Amino acid sequence: MEEKQFDPKSIIGYVLIFAIAAYYIYTNKPTPEELEAEKQKQEQVAKSKEVATNTNTASAEVSLPKAVDSLGKAAAYQKLGAFGYSQTLTAANGGETLLQNEVLSLKINNKGGYISEAKLKNFKTYDSIPVYLIKDGKNASLSINFNTSDNRVLNTKDLFFEPELKTVGQNQQLSMRLKISKDKFLEYVYVLKPNEYMLDFSVRSQGLEGVFDANKSINLNWELEALRHAKSNTYENRYTEVVFEYEDGRDDYVGQGEFKEEEAEDVTYVAFKQHFFSSILLTDKAFKKGNFTSANLIKDEAIDTVKLKKFTAQMPLALNAGNLNYQMNWYYGPTDYKILKNYDRNLDEIVPLGWGIFGWINKIIFIPLFNLLSGFLPYGLAIIFMTILVKLGLSPVTYKSYVSQARMKVLKPEITELNEKFADNPMKKQQETMKLYSKAGVSPMSGCIPALLQMPILYALFSFFPSAIALRQKSFLWADDLSSYDTIFNLPFRIPFYGDHVSLFPILAGIATFFYMQMTTGQNMPTQTQPGMPNMKFIMYLSPLFMLFFFNNYASGLSLYYFVSNLITIGIMLVIKNYIIDEDKIHAQIQENKKKPKKQSKFKQRLQEAMEQAEKQQKNRK
Repeated sequence: MEEKQFDPKSIIGYVLIFAIAAYYIYTNKPTPEELEAEKQKQEQVAKSKEVATNTNTASAEVSLPKAVDSLGKAAAYQKLGAFGYSQTLTAANGGETLLQNEVLSLKINNKGGYISEAKLKNFKTYDSIPVYLIKDGKNASLSINFNTSDNRVLNTKDLFFEPELKTVGQNQQLSMRLKISKDKFLEYVYVLKPNEYMLDFSVRSQGLEGVFDANKSINLNWELEALRHAKSNTYENRYTEVVFEYEDGRDDYVGQGEFKEEEAEDVTYVAFKQHFFSSILLTDKAFKKGNFTSANLIKDEAIDTVKLKKFTAQMPLALNAGNLNYQMNWYYGPTDYKILKNYDRNLDEIVPLGWGIFGWINKIIFIPLFNLLSGFLPYGLAIIFMTILVKLGLSPVTYKSYVSQARMKVLKPEITELNEKFADNPMKKQQETMKLYSKAGVSPMSGCIPALLQMPILYALFSFFPSAIALRQKSFLWADDLSSYDTIFNLPFRIPFYGDHVSLFPILAGIATFFYMQMTTGQNMPTQTQPGMPNMKFIMYLSPLFMLFFFNNYASGLSLYYFVSNLITIGIMLVIKNYIIDEDKIHAQIQENKKKPKKQSKFKQRLQEAMEQAEKQQKNRK
């Protein structure tokens, strides 16, 4: 057998094969980037399994992988059903869209599609910070809560909308779509016009007929925590509330308190009103029902709080052929009567000008008058001149009231004599007193009637000044803001019901009130108080003190009005007393009236007969 010889070519072949294999292995080994990608893929698989394990049909904060690969899509669809499609789009990475004009700046968040920031460009807070009605998306939300046909309960504030911003003429139009496919979606559309606080807002759906569960309610939920803008949180909170319109033009409010709740049908707007700023949602097609709540967030008025109240509004949405279609509006702006009235949507009722006749007096007389005066005068002087005009207009009433007081003063000695003569017979004393009034031609009620005629004016002005946004941050003398309290001294402690500061205008108003009451009530005040009757002297001292405490945290413009008003009234009464009314002539006239036969009215005759009959029955019992 011939021995097999070694072939050098074979050795070379093996070496070449080995080299080729080594080169192939080297050139095809994973790069560091590929190794990292594989690691992320394994982690993603683990997260997807965890999502699938924790999936349920309750509405929850969505936490999904941002990747849009097959695993991410699977997790999204498993958690959200058809709406998982929206979570795989670019918008699911978050972000905001800015809408702004000359007066308003809005940010709309991809997550939830609602307004996450609303800033009023032309207004500042008491500490010179821009006025935000919504800030950083932390104090407000808007969402639609609905059931799906595959047994899921979803909330739009947890889902991602895809934005599309364009310009239509001079308007900015933003479409926010929550998609289940390219041409099937739930859409919010915002349209902002130049120089407007009001923007168009629509909610509609397309192609979702089989997605919504038509047997379950679809609810629009709006929440807002009202941010503080004024120096006094107590004063601002007093005018912060929920106002709503319902049943074809009627309006109402939820009210003040720790927690208040109201319901209404056929709701056409709901306003989360703060003292001088409001957030309002309006609809062309009335919501069938509305549920509104207001919760007080100020637990201790001494604490420098940031938020005032928490408001909620829930309204059901109706499907039309399986889809939603609502035309609405948002208003983010000042609670200004003139601006709100121009929209012709009954929004001026949000401004608290007083109910009934008081509101009409403000709308017809005081608002136009103040606008006229403030057009060419500083606001403090406008208040003074307006007060002068009001007091001059009421001077005939003041004159009649003072004449009546003067007549009563002239008769006072005779009334005192009757009181002493018939001290043991109250019935006879009353009867003789009435005869004296009748003969003298004097009525004890004649002094009350003029005062009652002034009450609607006084109450209307009491509502007007706290609602006048034109006074906001306008200074006068030592007051730096006529819509808030003035301060001449800060106390190192807090007095209950008074505060931690001293305001001068309420002190001046209280002093003027005391002298006014001294001139009117004091001169006719009885020296002795009958049992069961209030001590009028005590009331005379209590009223100015009450004003001092009550107005210390109120708008300085209101205190300025009462101070000037009482000063003018005192001046008018001094002129009437010293230059117009002659008490001797009044006394002579009364004595002359006594001599004339006085024909009593049938009412007085019946009253006198009844008193005489009662007196006879009293004598018979004895």
